[in-house]
Amino acid sequence: MWGNKKPEPPARPVAPAQQLPPAPAPSVTPTTAYPEIKGVEEKPMTTTDAYRPPAAPASGTPARLGSSLHVKGEISGNEDLHVDGSVEGLVSLEDRKFTVGPSAKVTADVVAREIVVYGNVKGNLRARDRIEIKKDGAVVGDLTTARIMIEDGAYFKGSIEIDRGGEKDTDLDKPAFSRVSSKAD
Repeated sequence: MWGNKKPEPPARPVAPAQQLPPAPAPSVTPTTAYPEIKGVEEKPMTTTDAYRPPAAPASGTPARLGSSLHVKGEISGNEDLHVDGSVEGLVSLEDRKFTVGPSAKVTADVVAREIVVYGNVKGNLRARDRIEIKKDGAVVGDLTTARIMIEDGAYFKGSIEIDRGGEKDTDLDKPAFSRVSSKAD
């Protein structure tokens, strides 16, 4: 019996590393894709194994432009933005909040739902909801908004237009002296 045993085929040679088949897709493990390769451990992929684009910030976390960054041109988008660097041009965040940080220098016209200024702005600001200029903030330009708050110590040079949005012309839209004279008649 022992003499009738068929000889085993010779072991298959292992190819050099550069001739191995391409790496499997992330959903396929090496041990299942290539069962002839022994000793390969299965491990989950890490972020260094494949590029993953950054997720959009959570609704409560604004996008940030750091203090060493300078943007020249137009910024538009649909997420809140906090600027600590410098911006020149146009900022359009129609339904979002735009915050000018304490170290920021913004030379731009800004359109947003809400604008909060801690730093320096030179340009016209238009906010659908409100504009706040904090105590160390400075704005040189015209403001158009439904609500305004300027803290003691803030610097502002320009004009303010309160846009009540959608209200019909009322007696309050007329100058004060015109209202008085029409009531006296």
